[in-house]
Amino acid sequence: MKEIILLKDGEIVLKGLNRRTFEDILKKNLKNVLASVGKFEITSAQSTIYVRSLSDEVDLDEACDRISRIFGIVAFSRAAVCEEKTLESVLDTAPKYLKDELEQAKTFKVEAKRSDKKFPYKSPEICRELGGKILEVYPHLTVDVHNPDIVVNVEIRDFGAYIHSNPLKGAGGIPVGTGGNAVILISGGIDSPVAAYMMAKRGIRLTAVHFASPPYTSRRAEEKVVRLLRKVSRYSGPMTMYTVPFTKIQEKIKDECPEELFTIIMRRLMMEMSEKIALDNGCAALITGESLGQVASQTIGAIACTDEAANMPVFRPLIGMDKQEIIDISYKIDTYETSIEPYEDCCTVFTPKHPRTRPVLKYVKEAQEKAGFEPLVEEALQNLKKTFINAED
Repeated sequence: MKEIILLKDGEIVLKGLNRRTFEDILKKNLKNVLASVGKFEITSAQSTIYVRSLSDEVDLDEACDRISRIFGIVAFSRAAVCEEKTLESVLDTAPKYLKDELEQAKTFKVEAKRSDKKFPYKSPEICRELGGKILEVYPHLTVDVHNPDIVVNVEIRDFGAYIHSNPLKGAGGIPVGTGGNAVILISGGIDSPVAAYMMAKRGIRLTAVHFASPPYTSRRAEEKVVRLLRKVSRYSGPMTMYTVPFTKIQEKIKDECPEELFTIIMRRLMMEMSEKIALDNGCAALITGESLGQVASQTIGAIACTDEAANMPVFRPLIGMDKQEIIDISYKIDTYETSIEPYEDCCTVFTPKHPRTRPVLKYVKEAQEKAGFEPLVEEALQNLKKTFINAED
């Protein structure tokens, strides 16, 4: 029995004259994600994207798993293609295709959508005839139109008739690549991978920047970040990670700056360096995983001092979330267990005992300028390590 995957657009349908552009990018993302699974024909019509396998050997389970993480899709269904677009073919296909689900269910209902108005039977007639056929084949079932165990869906479209059960939930959002490019400042903690995921969901294509301070941070800490980004890339698509050698800069902060300003100055330098990397990579914004009030460097005053160091927008998708909300998303995208591995990042190096929660920008800039970080910043930017991140690595 031939099968097809039917995808329902989400926000794309609201994009007016730009809708075609969004759909084209979504189809391109689908093609890239499914390329290693097999050959597919991907077309769109009537607010639905059709994914047809061009080989009987394609693993459709794997294809559906990957599709579930592609932003821009609100729901999808693996469906049977009726041999003919006739009522007789529908009545023959549905009980066979949904055999396992119908045998396990106690109640069901039939829903029909007839977008091809030339089809000789209207939706209520299709529901009535198919419902009767299913009761004939599976007499243990009863009809429940309010809360059925299974919904048998019939879609009569221009290109054929399709049968499927309850649609699966898609990743939502808008296709990656429709929202521009941005740099995510990525640590090995819980927050920044979640922030990366959330901005990818809004169509942002990501470039990652990670700061490493050996020997204070280990090689395993950097490898941990790579593994986190591979998990994120299942949703965001491939990305490049730049690792910044940050040891000399952090040592200079410790030696020449007031202790209570260590964290603020460190984060300002991170923003400055990330902005330069962003500009070199065609990115127009920075992304961080900060949540207001979570730590001393994430107060309003501290964030204001940090932002002043950058001349491009800084997105903080977690800013109003509490820790449990962030953890819940990290479980959803499978980054939590990796994030809590005990390999510390450079943000924990030389942490002041009493960090300034209400820093005064004037004094912060004076301390930073007095230390003179420019030569070390340039040296670090000339020695970036570049790593290509792909979910399939």
